[in-house]
Amino acid sequence: SYLPLSWITGLVIFLISIVTAFMGYVLPWGQMSFWGATVITNLLYFIPGLVSWICGGYTISDPTLKRFFVLHFIFPFIALCIVFIHIFFLHLQGSSNPLGYDTA
Repeated sequence: SYLPLSWITGLVIFLISIVTAFMGYVLPWGQMSFWGATVITNLLYFIPGLVSWICGGYTISDPTLKRFFVLHFIFPFIALCIVFIHIFFLHLQGSSNPLGYDTA
């Protein structure tokens, strides 16, 4: 059954959409977006090295904005590829009649 793969790809599409929206929120680089980026990146400090890799240092600064811009541009293309994979798994699964009931 391809049901778990359909769910996993759907979840990945959802998470990429959320991350892309957050990065778009940061791009105006005003006070709200700066502090929003600070709060969200501080939530990721429990993973060693992740924040310094994402931010380009230990603080939110210009390299962070540039990285968020690049990722905000690239993530929709990655999501589009995963959407095609998701549709492929749905086609293999037979999503229009998953239980095989004959309704005619």
